[in-house]
Amino acid sequence: MAVYRKLDPDRIPKHIAIIMDGNGRWAGKRALRRFLGHQQGAESVQYVVEVASRIDLPWITLYAFSIENNLRRPKSEVSFLMKLLNNYLTSNVQRMNDNNVRVRYIGRTEGLPPEIQETMRWASAETAKNTGTTLTLALNYGSRAEIVDATRSLVHTLIAEAHQRGISLEDLLQVDGIDDRIGESQLAQGLYTAHMPDPDLVIRTSGEQRISNFLLWQIAYAEIFVTDRLWPDFRGIHLLEAIHNFQQRERRFGGLGAGTDEHLEGKDDALESPEAIAAALLHS
Repeated sequence: MAVYRKLDPDRIPKHIAIIMDGNGRWAGKRALRRFLGHQQGAESVQYVVEVASRIDLPWITLYAFSIENNLRRPKSEVSFLMKLLNNYLTSNVQRMNDNNVRVRYIGRTEGLPPEIQETMRWASAETAKNTGTTLTLALNYGSRAEIVDATRSLVHTLIAEAHQRGISLEDLLQVDGIDDRIGESQLAQGLYTAHMPDPDLVIRTSGEQRISNFLLWQIAYAEIFVTDRLWPDFRGIHLLEAIHNFQQRERRFGGLGAGTDEHLEGKDDALESPEAIAAALLHS
């Protein structure tokens, strides 16, 4: 592939997260039932994950099924999606092993049907020894729910520690300092993704310009790539195109870019007063 030869292997993202959108619209454009769009979307997952493994992408996370999907979609559609997930896992474990891919999950997976949870545990165990790409499926997932769960976990941990030490929670926070016990690092440890790096790149298909309650905490400094292509039409080459686009960007993380001429450190006189700026504007 020509696009593959353009990639800098030293700048492959460590983690790519994908909002897979457009299955229903893909089917609607072809006068097909929505179910067929989901089925075709599952095939796209196979292609994309296989290419991810070939370029040694360490982590790929797919937004497969949200809490909102579970609550607001027709029961018939949710039931079909669960069957599709079950079929995808059972029929692709060998392919995952052949490509050195291991599968993991994030979300309130305890809310999924028991038989689906059993298949999920089986697939995870069967691929656990693989050392290549980690495929994470976000299932019954919502980022706000994840942050709530992380907060609850932190509170329970603090209460348990206070009880163990024979003091109140208030005393514990006073003794240790609330800033030292409740901060970003402590909360991040309770997220579903605590074991993986934050995404470098978020891809959204179908042209929609929104995040849809996906990894809100983790994508604070991620680059975002939106394509009009519907998910069932998305293939490995389109993943490579997104990575190539990512590699053309300069990531600043709140700092200044390498090409800027704004080098102000130690130059207090470079900062003009508001009055001077206003005068300059009047005479411009």
